[in-house]
Amino acid sequence: MPFAGSNPFSYGFNQESNSNIVTIDVGGQLFQTTKQTLSLAGSKSLFSKISNSNQTIPFIDRDPEIFSVLLSLIRTGNLPSKAKAFDIQDLIFESQFYGIENLLVNSQSNPSQFDAFNLEKSLVLPLSGRDSPSAISTSQYGSLHVAHGSKISSFDWALQRKSTILTQFTVIDSLLALSPKTAAAGAADFSGLQIIDLYNGFVKETLNWENITRSGSTVQAIGSSPEYLFTSFESSRRNSNCIMVYDLNDSLRPVTEIGHYEIFGAELDSAIPSTKLQWISSHNLLMASGSHSGPSGVSGNIRFWDIRAGNVVWELKEKSDCSSDVTVSDSLPAMFKVGVNSGEVFFMDIRNMDADNSWVCLGDGKKVIKGKKEGFGCKVESHGNQVFCSKGGDIELWSEVQAGTLKTREGGLQDRVFRRNLMGRAKDMGGSQITNLNFGGNKMFVTRKDQQCVEVWSSGRV
Repeated sequence: MPFAGSNPFSYGFNQESNSNIVTIDVGGQLFQTTKQTLSLAGSKSLFSKISNSNQTIPFIDRDPEIFSVLLSLIRTGNLPSKAKAFDIQDLIFESQFYGIENLLVNSQSNPSQFDAFNLEKSLVLPLSGRDSPSAISTSQYGSLHVAHGSKISSFDWALQRKSTILTQFTVIDSLLALSPKTAAAGAADFSGLQIIDLYNGFVKETLNWENITRSGSTVQAIGSSPEYLFTSFESSRRNSNCIMVYDLNDSLRPVTEIGHYEIFGAELDSAIPSTKLQWISSHNLLMASGSHSGPSGVSGNIRFWDIRAGNVVWELKEKSDCSSDVTVSDSLPAMFKVGVNSGEVFFMDIRNMDADNSWVCLGDGKKVIKGKKEGFGCKVESHGNQVFCSKGGDIELWSEVQAGTLKTREGGLQDRVFRRNLMGRAKDMGGSQITNLNFGGNKMFVTRKDQQCVEVWSSGRV
């Protein structure tokens, strides 16, 4: 609060201990706080310098009203309600000046503040050009990268600033944020995985897989763990594929090659490259899944890889109602898929996969009509304790509930019950088919077919 009165103290201090009290002049207004409060801003912030200054009353030539807001942020870790009167970009500029932008990011984009049941479409981010988004990727605190046509547009964590670069790709099929400034990008019709500087628009490095036929290698999927970057490659001749593992902490040095398959004759199982890669941190395993559409329908496989040993520890081959999309939730813990034929959501308890490799249908279990693909194009993603599934233009939210006395199944695990909820307000529902679902910070990002924008869903003010 601004200094008022001739003998002000901070709460909990008396005159004998007023050496802990710091008075600051900001734009002509005096503020009082304590050295303990200023230390919460971090050792590299301007507040730390003020705390250690020998000046009796240091002067800062900045806006005192915004300073009051930021001082409240330091004290409590949250912005006060009066912050709504200011433009978020002004708060960002001032927080950068004081060296406390990290506190502002935490207060506005903390993943722990994600409220799945109250998500509503709150913002639409327009994209330049006529191309719809083909891939999106986010950082932990909500900065966003969007591939559309040959371009990548990047938005900062506050979704206020946008920059767009032009790439060498015609269409980008796979995109993964490595940092707010760097992304890995690949395409199914362009050889090599490119590591791109998103601020300056140049390729820092191109990673290739040297297959036996010495043909080009196209990217089918990208994933990462804290240590490794994973890339699913397929030879340009489509007769071999593999997953390459690179060291993220050692200049992307190649570590190992797993899942190397050479296709001979009609070995369709070997012809399926992994089109989704997801790191399962609770098990230190890599989930790799892919599917193939042939004369007899869609077939696919899901494999869990031990990276260090280089072998498959669990595998599921699917012939009936193969997955249109699949994801693993570490926190539930379970694996979920959308059946390409039925469009139903299924789950499998990953604590008991060795004992029972069967999917449990969460929906109505409707009969599959031959030739129909109700789940084609549907997406399923997990975030926290919830699972999100796109159905056409709508989004279903699946969450686990406790249902009285549960029957214990073989292996000592109990039956599990999941409940479905439709998301958003009536005006948010429907629309063209959803093509991407992703999460960053406390927000969900959605793209749709033939639309040149990204929808931002949040449970509060953006």
